[in-house]
Amino acid sequence: MINDFDLTVAFCFVDEFCMKFEPEWHKQLINGKTKSKGSCKTMTLSEIMTILIWFHLSGGRCFKHFYMGLLQYNKAAFPGLVSYNRFVELMPMTLLPLVGFFHCSKGTWSGIGFMDATTIAVCHNKRIPSHKVFKDAGAKRGKSTMGWFFGFKLHITINELGEVCSMKLTSGNVDDRKAVPDLTKTLFGKIFADKGYISKTLFEQLLARGLKLVTPIRDNMKQKLMDLQEKILLKKRPLIESVNHMLKDVCHIEHTRHRSPINFMVNLVSGMCAYALHPHKPKLRLPNSTALIPAAG
Repeated sequence: MINDFDLTVAFCFVDEFCMKFEPEWHKQLINGKTKSKGSCKTMTLSEIMTILIWFHLSGGRCFKHFYMGLLQYNKAAFPGLVSYNRFVELMPMTLLPLVGFFHCSKGTWSGIGFMDATTIAVCHNKRIPSHKVFKDAGAKRGKSTMGWFFGFKLHITINELGEVCSMKLTSGNVDDRKAVPDLTKTLFGKIFADKGYISKTLFEQLLARGLKLVTPIRDNMKQKLMDLQEKILLKKRPLIESVNHMLKDVCHIEHTRHRSPINFMVNLVSGMCAYALHPHKPKLRLPNSTALIPAAG
């Protein structure tokens, strides 16, 4: 577990969000409340969400082992804990609130940032022919720089502080450039990406709405002059690789033991929320970084 993570502070953030979210959520439901299977008399929604987020910051890899430890050693913090099987039944109802919490806790776009996609495998390549959980749930076979995989792609944008500002999930065989228009819908200034995002049409489309896409050039392309600030920031693009590393190896958004697509989404979004609350994110270190940030508009 990370040393600076304060469970009480995290619960307060989640509980404050739930106090505003739940009344509005229930107004949109047909019966004005959640179904009986998705409700709990002894645990609140904020407690369930806090446990899911805490797991991704605990350093554990097995949720069942983590939850059994809560039942044995943390009854004081969560006196209404239900059985493990019951908790797994309650997890799907947290998906929408977790998505809302992520949007409330994500980073603020400042005018410069980075964009990349990372693979989210849902099974080992040798098990693809026999895999059934994601057969009709959008998982596809794709190829990255690390080889073939079966699953999805997570597309993210980050600011100079390493905070995730937007995210989009696509099938594993989708071209990275197809996710850019939705991913950058509200962004402005300059965004830096790798060679996989090179596209004249995409560049012109983004520039027309105030966002400049900056990428390296391929070996078979003509050399072009580049602004010194852009050249400096382009060399800082590995920052987003560090963020992807933290999402996978610290917040554990990827594993191949999912038993349902909705619990896969709960695991992914709760991991993204955990990263948003992580006290030590990789960030851009420049002597005069504020001078490199363009003004809005």
